[in-house]
Amino acid sequence: MEIWADVAKLIGAGLAIGLGALGPGIGIGILGMGAMNALGRNPEARGPIMTNMILAIAFAEAVAIYALVVAILLIFVA
Repeated sequence: MEIWADVAKLIGAGLAIGLGALGPGIGIGILGMGAMNALGRNPEARGPIMTNMILAIAFAEAVAIYALVVAILLIFVA
């Protein structure tokens, strides 16, 4: 019976990081697309657009890092 607990723990960790990284991945793609569209329309505004894009990507990536932490906790602590 102990083997099933280990299997459930690993499946839970895989789902945590898999689903936890899906949203930020899609969000970062949409952010990049929006920034490139904005740069195509107004190339002179490159500085503020890139600054805001990088800041938004960092916030989106933080969600994936939290999911990774949860997955690691599931593997080693649970």
